[in-house]
Parts: sequence; structure tokens; C-alpha cells
Amino acid sequence: MKIVYRVLILSVLLSSCTSQFGKVLKSKDKEYKLKMAEQYYASKKYDKAQQVYEDIMPFFKGDPRFEDMYYKYAYCAFSLRDYINSENLFKTFTETFPGSSRAEECEYMRCMSYFKQSPKVDLDQTNTSKTISLMQAFINSHPDSKRVKDATDIMDQCRAKLELKSYKNAQLYYDLGYFKAAAVAYSSLMETFADSEKSDEYKLNEIKAYYKYAQMSIEEKQQERYEKVLIECSDFTDRFRESKLISQVNEFRTQSQ
Repeated sequence: MKIVYRVLILSVLLSSCTSQFGKVLKSKDKEYKLKMAEQYYASKKYDKAQQVYEDIMPFFKGDPRFEDMYYKYAYCAFSLRDYINSENLFKTFTETFPGSSRAEECEYMRCMSYFKQSPKVDLDQTNTSKTISLMQAFINSHPDSKRVKDATDIMDQCRAKLELKSYKNAQLYYDLGYFKAAAVAYSSLMETFADSEKSDEYKLNEIKAYYKYAQMSIEEKQQERYEKVLIECSDFTDRFRESKLISQVNEFRTQSQ
């Protein structure tokens, strides 16, 4: 009985809330609706706040309060994880209110909207690359902003994701037996992420791939391809004199000579 009673009470409360929200939407009093939108927003009922703001904003254009409404409307979309919409709204805010004290924040939040759309590493990373570009533009425009450190951290996260994506692509070539393609991919990875702590690993993997490519080649092609391994081994020792991987490189050098 207690469970049934609680369910009934909950149903009544939900019905009452739904009925009240319906009345808010149907109201012709824009001031009342603005007041309710503010209450919904303050209570983090972003879905309701969003609907009411959307309904009344056309009537507040030119009103000094319109900027604040639009700002909160953009945050509603972001809070509801509608990042495609929030990116557009934050962008429009900075264009509509370029002199606003919130313009810098909204510019940053536009970048964050792209960052939130950055997918798992195995998927297309267009939004990850876009995040890096936008965050760099933000830093260039606001070098003294308190958000520069956060922007830099996010860029580092995005670069790490792109690096991992490229590594997985190169490794896939290797695992599938496309050794020349793998070697080229590892070389590109090393050059693209030249500051990576794993650069010597990528170079070693490039050497391994070229070695396998030579090893699997027909006899007439082997000498030329083993010579390529030797060239890359020499390049490794020139670049990474202090690497702990040199002993492995020397093994490939010996086996290729």
C-alpha cells in the first residue's frame, strides 16, 4: 500500500508540474514567461528553460535583457549536451554582442562545444582538429585570459588523441602485412608529432616495418630494401643517441648488412 501511495503522489506531482509548465508556455505575458524561464534556469531545468527562452526571445530583441537571455539560452543547449546547437549559439553571441563582458567566455565555450563533440579515438577526428584550431585562435586573441591554461591543456589532450589515432592506423597496416605502408605511416607519425616522447618508438617501428618489407620481398629486390633499413638505422642513431632502443636498432642493422 505504501508503494502504491508513493506512486500516486509522484504521479500527481508530475502531473501538476507538467500542467504548470503548459500554462507557462500558453501564457501571453512575456514578463511572466521570462520570470519562469529564469526560475527554470536557476533550478537547472534546462529543457524547460530552453523552451521558454526560445518562445519569448523574439519579443525581447532590442531589450537590454536580450543579451542575458541569449547567453543563458546558449548554456541551456550546452548543458543538455546539444553541442552542435551550442557551438552555433555561442558563435552567434560573440558576433551579436562583440563588446559584451561575456564575449570572451562565449568564444571559449564555442571551442568547448567542439571539444565535447570529439569522438572516440577510432572514429573521424575532424572535431578534434577543429578544437585545436579554435583553441589556438582563442589563445592568440586572448593571450592574457585566465582560460589560456585550460585551453592549452585541452589542445594537448586533442593532440594526444590525434597521435594515438595515427599510431593505430600505422599499426593496423603492419598487422595486416602492408609493411611499406606501415613504414611510411610511422615516418609520417614521427614527423607530425616531432615533440612526442614516443618518437624513438615510432622510428624503431618504421625500421621494423622496412625490415619486414625487405624480408618478404623477392630476392632481386632484397638488397635495395635492406639498404633502406640501414639508412633508417643510421638516421635513428643520429636522432636518438641517448635512446634505450638503440640496441634493438643495432640488431636490425646487423641482420640487414
